[in-house]
Amino acid sequence: MRKWGILFVLLAIVFGVLYYLTFGYYSEGKRGGFITRLSNKGYVFKTYEGELKMGGLYEGDGSLNASEWTFSVSGKNKDAITKLEEAIASGHRVSLTYEEKFFTLPWNGDTKFFVTNVEVLAGGASQRNPANLPKVQPEQPTEIDTAKTL
Repeated sequence: MRKWGILFVLLAIVFGVLYYLTFGYYSEGKRGGFITRLSNKGYVFKTYEGELKMGGLYEGDGSLNASEWTFSVSGKNKDAITKLEEAIASGHRVSLTYEEKFFTLPWNGDTKFFVTNVEVLAGGASQRNPANLPKVQPEQPTEIDTAKTL
């Protein structure tokens, strides 16, 4: 009888550690930037995989010195997915709250970073002027300049 008790305790410890490694996380934080990609991936276990551009200057389709960060979002987190889609459509900057897992499992997603909350920040890429430079109007030709060209 004592053998079964020891075996049960050992199995409970092993399952507890495996459960924590599977569903637990060892790091959490925030990252900010612009969402450039969000896709629903997976054959059996569907997750959303995304890409965040951080830093650099953005103008049109190009970027200067921007780093990319890939992340996963659970398909059950509908609020975060809706906010991410809204940020892509509007071009707004976002702040992502995430948890970093110990390792990836096939049913969890492609990355170790799981977004738990999304905050859409005001101001989009089209509304930003990073250096706060004034808008310069092109020079208008004067009467002297137009007389020379005739």
